[in-house]
Amino acid sequence: MDTPLRSAVVVNPVKVPDLDNLRRTLTESLPGWPEPIWLETTAEDPGAGQAAQAIRDGAELVFVCGGDGTVMACVGALAGTDVALAVLPAGTGNLLAANLGLGTDLATGIEVVRQGGRRRIDVGCVGEQSFAVMAGMGFDAQMLDATNDTAKKHVGWLAYVAGAVKHLRDRPMRVTISLDDGPAFTRRPRTVIVGNVGRLQGGMRLLQEAEPDDGRLDVAVLSPRSLRHWAALAWGVLRRRSSVPRMETFTAATVAIRSSRPQPRQLDGDLIDPGTELLVTVRPKALLLCVPRPETDPDLAHDAKAVARDADGIRQATSA
Repeated sequence: MDTPLRSAVVVNPVKVPDLDNLRRTLTESLPGWPEPIWLETTAEDPGAGQAAQAIRDGAELVFVCGGDGTVMACVGALAGTDVALAVLPAGTGNLLAANLGLGTDLATGIEVVRQGGRRRIDVGCVGEQSFAVMAGMGFDAQMLDATNDTAKKHVGWLAYVAGAVKHLRDRPMRVTISLDDGPAFTRRPRTVIVGNVGRLQGGMRLLQEAEPDDGRLDVAVLSPRSLRHWAALAWGVLRRRSSVPRMETFTAATVAIRSSRPQPRQLDGDLIDPGTELLVTVRPKALLLCVPRPETDPDLAHDAKAVARDADGIRQATSA
């Protein structure tokens, strides 16, 4: 990017214990850029207030350095503005980064910003909260709740497997699902996932057709009844089959899921309060996101290989 931008850094100090290294890396990697505004998240405010402050202070780009929860909080504040969000992954899941090719480390995240690629993506809404990846009700939220934070730090996304095993045999929900203005229908699933993108932890792609900028949400209704059903479902997803046993998929701009009893719920991998309903709407192309420049555009000199190469340069320079 030729023109330096006024920027801010919203950082989760729990996920990024070495703030001095982060400051040094950003400064050295973005020569000529104005000194960014530095804003740390707190237990009371995981990022929304800090991102809003960055907008008020005139930032044109907000670096978000933390886990999925930090990114989600900033998405809500930046959606509907022309301020770009740049993800600097620092957590365990990093689902938005994984889905959109933003890299999984600091150096790649910075190089994506330097290349200057931008993409407007949709944002999902649940009440006053926003998400960029997925919302869910049922088993997926149970799995997150059962996953040990210490295990996540040591083994990464594999820690979620242990959380999942604890709830494989739980009883299904009874839910009524409404899609846009269509008639409601009833199912007894283990979980219902509403996705803006399709990739889960560990690179598994659940929603094959999901696109983050099509103005639609993709819905997966998973209804396994036994361990054999779970195995067949997982195999079908891994093989990317068009038809997966015990899974139905739909698309809609508005999704209403109502249960007969309170269920665990999650947004972008963060638990929210249990409830009897999950009402999801979409804000088309509401978020401006820093992304790698597309390889297919002849007017763009850098491609994904160049991003990787230049990110290696950043790593070597900052480790010297």
